[in-house]
Amino acid sequence: MFWPWSCRASCVACAGLVAALLSVQSHAQVTLNGLSNRTVIGGNVKQHADAVLSIMTYTTVPDVTTSSLSINNGSTGNPGFGQTQLGGGFTLSRSFPLYLEGTLAYSRYDPTFIATDGAEQRPLPTRWNTFSSTIGIGWDFRITDELVFRPILNGTIGRVSSDLRVGQSIINHVTDSNLQFLDNGSLDAYGYGGSLMLDYEHYRENYEIDVELRATDIYLRSFGGTSEAVQGSAMAQQFSVWARWRAPTGWHALDRPIRYVLETAYSHYFGDSAGVLGFNDLTSLGVGLELDSSKYPIIITRTRAIVRYVFGHNVHGVSFGLAVSF
Repeated sequence: MFWPWSCRASCVACAGLVAALLSVQSHAQVTLNGLSNRTVIGGNVKQHADAVLSIMTYTTVPDVTTSSLSINNGSTGNPGFGQTQLGGGFTLSRSFPLYLEGTLAYSRYDPTFIATDGAEQRPLPTRWNTFSSTIGIGWDFRITDELVFRPILNGTIGRVSSDLRVGQSIINHVTDSNLQFLDNGSLDAYGYGGSLMLDYEHYRENYEIDVELRATDIYLRSFGGTSEAVQGSAMAQQFSVWARWRAPTGWHALDRPIRYVLETAYSHYFGDSAGVLGFNDLTSLGVGLELDSSKYPIIITRTRAIVRYVFGHNVHGVSFGLAVSF
């Protein structure tokens, strides 16, 4: 799971596992046209591809609330959408406050279409896999000793690939360009935009406080691909607040105090990100422990494990996050 970072010349990388599933249900009732007497109903493929780009907006922004999601279909109970994200960021130094960040993300979306010749209907189960990477370059403008204003330029590259998991005979007679994307089609996407961040770091011997406010606006646009019918675009617009409290537990390991960690985060989604998964905002509450290995000559200085409860409109779930600092 993605973890926001403390940026005192430290780099944080993170990975996450979903321990329980967010649950939400959605329906599509749009009919595809132009297929003679053979039609696919249940959703326009181009509209679904646009929706996948909209879903990709959730992985373009470093965000603890959406870095690891698994959405259940309410009618089947099976995950119809899932995503996970790995990333990190750091400021080089106070004397040269160049800020760098990067994320790698994967998501899976499993829409089902219905093929019909007017007499018989058969489902077309598909699997759409999305891979994306976002980088950011920024600069720290120090307002006070503990408060930093950080503008960031972001760039994104990604790919959506489709795998039609049925026999070719079902669509042998269907030639509509929309279906070309379903049958092992793909499209690439690029994005550009930026973020504005306020980063507050209040560190004392007995406790540490980190607070980040971030506003992000990234434009995604498809290019290339196997079918012109599924070209599209989407806007990733998001505002988020994240805060973390760390303090010693009284226990020791590796000749350093073991700290407990309390964390909260809130994200609100605008533009094409709003409502595409059934919610406009998410809140996360987390608790965990941090192990300090800085006394020893190893590259990892701190390791944190956190359990998070994530909730929003008609969705809720639990996840486990692991992060390391260098």
